[in-house]
Amino acid sequence: MEKCPCGSEKEYAQCCEPIILGERPAETAEALMRSRFSAYAKKITDYIVKSTHPDQRQADSPQTVEDWAQNTRWHSLNILECTDGGPEDTEGSVEFVADYTEKNKRKKHHELAQFKKKDGKWFFYDAGLPQIKQYIRPEPKIGRNTPCPCGSGKKYKKCCGI
Repeated sequence: MEKCPCGSEKEYAQCCEPIILGERPAETAEALMRSRFSAYAKKITDYIVKSTHPDQRQADSPQTVEDWAQNTRWHSLNILECTDGGPEDTEGSVEFVADYTEKNKRKKHHELAQFKKKDGKWFFYDAGLPQIKQYIRPEPKIGRNTPCPCGSGKKYKKCCGI
């Protein structure tokens, strides 16, 4: 009983394997994203190429995918957000972070993947960088010369701001 590499906590045989083997289609863009990650983790590169939208496949794509898959070790997938991409949709996006090792260096791949349906079947279409979300501080910033909020009577820079 092997857990699925996609991080779903389900068994591989019940999660991504049937999609990869073509026994059932991916019902959502997220399901296709998870199956593609599992295919990378298991180095099933023909599925990665086949699950790419036909309009986006390139002649060198199979070899490029093969080279990258063989030279990486995939550890985990974290889905951050899905927009559309449900069973009734024709397009959707999945923002994710994938943790992997390449050339003995641990890396994170943060991407906003676009998916489209063709003939009722989900395909990976394109990818880009997600929009950076600005951090908004929930409380006012404490100035260096402001009295320390701990109540010591000292300036922040001389107390807790050290």
